[in-house]
Amino acid sequence: MNIKKNYINGQWQAAVKGATRDVINPCNAQVIGIVADSTAEDTQLAIAAAKSAFYQTGEWRRMSGPKRADFMYRIADAIKARLEELAVLDTLDNGKPLREARCDVEDAVACFRYYAGLIGKPQGGVYEVADGFGPMHAYCVHEPVGVCGLITPWNYPLLMASWKLAPALAAGNCVVFKPSELTPLSAVALFEIFDQVGLPAGAANLILGTGPAAGQELAQSHDVDMITFTGSTRTGQIIASAAIGNLKKVGLELGGKSPNIIFADADFEGAVEWAMIGVFFNQGQVCSAGSRILIEESIKDRFVARLAERANAMTIGSGLDDPDIGPIVSEGQLHKILGHVQLAKEQGAKLVCGGERVTEGACAQGYFIRPTIFDNCTRDMAITREEVFGPVVAVQTFKTEEEAIQMANDTPFGLAGGVFTTDGARALRVMKELRAGVTWINCYNPTFNEAPWGGYKMSGYGRDLGVNGMVEYQQVKQVNINLKPGPVGWYQR
Repeated sequence: MNIKKNYINGQWQAAVKGATRDVINPCNAQVIGIVADSTAEDTQLAIAAAKSAFYQTGEWRRMSGPKRADFMYRIADAIKARLEELAVLDTLDNGKPLREARCDVEDAVACFRYYAGLIGKPQGGVYEVADGFGPMHAYCVHEPVGVCGLITPWNYPLLMASWKLAPALAAGNCVVFKPSELTPLSAVALFEIFDQVGLPAGAANLILGTGPAAGQELAQSHDVDMITFTGSTRTGQIIASAAIGNLKKVGLELGGKSPNIIFADADFEGAVEWAMIGVFFNQGQVCSAGSRILIEESIKDRFVARLAERANAMTIGSGLDDPDIGPIVSEGQLHKILGHVQLAKEQGAKLVCGGERVTEGACAQGYFIRPTIFDNCTRDMAITREEVFGPVVAVQTFKTEEEAIQMANDTPFGLAGGVFTTDGARALRVMKELRAGVTWINCYNPTFNEAPWGGYKMSGYGRDLGVNGMVEYQQVKQVNINLKPGPVGWYQR
């Protein structure tokens, strides 16, 4: 089995200390790859390569917009050409159903194409200014930040890589990218594509390793101008603290405990279907998952019964067989979820269905858990306040619109939320009060490259995707021009 290496300054390199790490298929706990296990020394080499490429060589930064866009389009085309291969890699690595992985690859293609097109769009501005110093002209331009450290999670390996790499590169930065150590294989394939299209040496560098061993250096290095991270709130806090040293720019997309608010007048079957998607898509391993169902009291029993019926009917198995739900990404994550389930039961939540590991047949060696629903949940329970990051949903009830809004906002998080009702005015009233960055009315989960993605409160700051996603990787420079050179005489009385 070939060892997958780091990609630094246009070359594939083993870890400095020669260490490696096994990559595990969560479906059967079998080794599916071996990758370099990097340390801070490897990260420093990658940072040095990116710094030299940006500040000294400057080939990518100084490249014309159309030429840089051409590279981005070629990357998109190459991803498209390897669609099935990349989808299978993510399914093997992460466990998600193959159809979901295929959608992720399609979205990655669209993401690179979107930012390729954005390169040539107007940016900056021209301003009318006071003439107290004589005739003046002022304008601003957007410029790349510099060396950017990008760290992504394991739940959408290729797609999250694209969400960060595409806008960072489109803006003209040089990057050091660290994927999750649990799901690195599609990232290696993506950098093979970068190498194939001839991306300038040092423009994009790949480091394989854990957060503490390799990622921490990105956050604390004074040679990194920006750090961006998607993952848990706790890790985000550590990264933000480490970044203080040189006051680098920071972007964080963190955890969530998002409310899905369902009123009695909602389309019942439609709300059930979207609630299923909201909490069980990608095994519930989604930062924006609708993991709290807030439902009007009068329809709660009927809704929970129908949701449980649908959940119990879900097929479970290997992602390659395209089941309704695949395995959890790792044994450690599986036990974390089971710990949340046990605590919820101890705190008095009613287990409606699921909540147990699947060990029958082909699932015996993998990390599978049945879709889980808890009823009779209260605001003081951990299951309604802490991110589980698995196929587990907590049901709470409300009587009034005002109570629903209060409950929706009653967590430290503010990433996402949904509202289901046929009353358009009510939907807009609730949406206006919802403290979250990504929201839906009468649906849950769809997102688009054109629209910004990010959260409020402890769900982080900054935005991925859309125009905002590219602005994150830029600095704004003000330029002031004296239109009549010569003495101003402002100091004369």
